[in-house]
Amino acid sequence: MHENRETSETPAVQPDSRAAGEGLGRTARTDVAEESHDGIIPMNHSNKDKRPLAENEEGRPSVKENAGQPHTYPTQSGKGVSQGLASVRKAARENKEMKFTALLHHLTVDLLRESFYSLKRKAAPGVDGVTWQEYETGLEDRLVDLHGRVHRGAYRALPSRRVYIQKEDGRQRPLGVAALEDKLVQYAVATILNQIYEEDFLAFSYGFRPGRSQHDVLDALSYALLKKKVNYILDADIRGFFDNLDKSWMIKFMEHRVADPRMLRLIQKWLKAGVMEEGIWSEPKTGTPQGSVITPLTQKVISSLNG
Repeated sequence: MHENRETSETPAVQPDSRAAGEGLGRTARTDVAEESHDGIIPMNHSNKDKRPLAENEEGRPSVKENAGQPHTYPTQSGKGVSQGLASVRKAARENKEMKFTALLHHLTVDLLRESFYSLKRKAAPGVDGVTWQEYETGLEDRLVDLHGRVHRGAYRALPSRRVYIQKEDGRQRPLGVAALEDKLVQYAVATILNQIYEEDFLAFSYGFRPGRSQHDVLDALSYALLKKKVNYILDADIRGFFDNLDKSWMIKFMEHRVADPRMLRLIQKWLKAGVMEEGIWSEPKTGTPQGSVITPLTQKVISSLNG
């Protein structure tokens, strides 16, 4: 994920940004805003993140072991997060039942800028036909305009452009190529929501997580196989997970932690945007387009409810 990405400097904290305690659900702690936080959460890639997979006999860490894992995670781009987002992560970590009712204000021009420079520069354009290089021309004015539209509710999601890739078994996998601005906003939203859901995962979870890859999984498995008594390995897959995801249940799952109506409406816009194939628009009743920046987050939300 990081090989073809370049990022800008870590975004500065916006002057009007609120502490994580503001606008939270009834279970929010009243003293969150008074606590001091580091401005940046650095990346941490120690083996302590990997070995819990093999730390006990069943290959799963105990609650105590998981709680001891470091909570210094990077954003999707590998950079640290702003002080405001660090406060969101701290609140999510300290209260697993908290519902966040004010999140969209963390979507700032600075976060949009960092998200833009985190996108693949040579990625194919969506239905808008706009490339990364074209959007960079007059970038600051574009970002200010986009930021205003998102917060006014005037932002409109475009349908994804349907393309297919050949699978090893001869079947074709449908992918959705989002428009550039959709990718940009989705990336920023995923960065915000990751601060919550990263705190809900157990240490042996690796899929679509910032700072983790298939290599980390193999490292953890290797450690378990060499150091522990392993009798079998289970390899399972959910057939057509993204294609058959129920959109209404997706929102219900998300509402366990996210209660910001503006954030939920923004996500629903992407779920209802549909796809464009050979000039014909359609809205699948189920599923989310594979290849979208926001799509992996759907799996994260459902996985977080299962531990």
